[in-house]
Amino acid sequence: MGSVDVQELREKTDEELVQDLEEAHQALFNLRFQASTRQLEDVSQVKRARRQIARIKTLIRERNDLSDSEIGTEE
Repeated sequence: MGSVDVQELREKTDEELVQDLEEAHQALFNLRFQASTRQLEDVSQVKRARRQIARIKTLIRERNDLSDSEIGTEE
């Protein structure tokens, strides 16, 4: 999974973000496995994968907070 711009992530639907999150978790698992078996040459990929997961989780949380606040104002 390559580096994805935050703007590109914001344009995705919730379902696409969840799918990207699952893919990022799988990629992180694979990177950690490669690192533990000394097959990973660029260990900074682990850091990038963790940050990508954090970006996606942040966007999901922002959307949930926004939808919760909209529900609260309608009542």
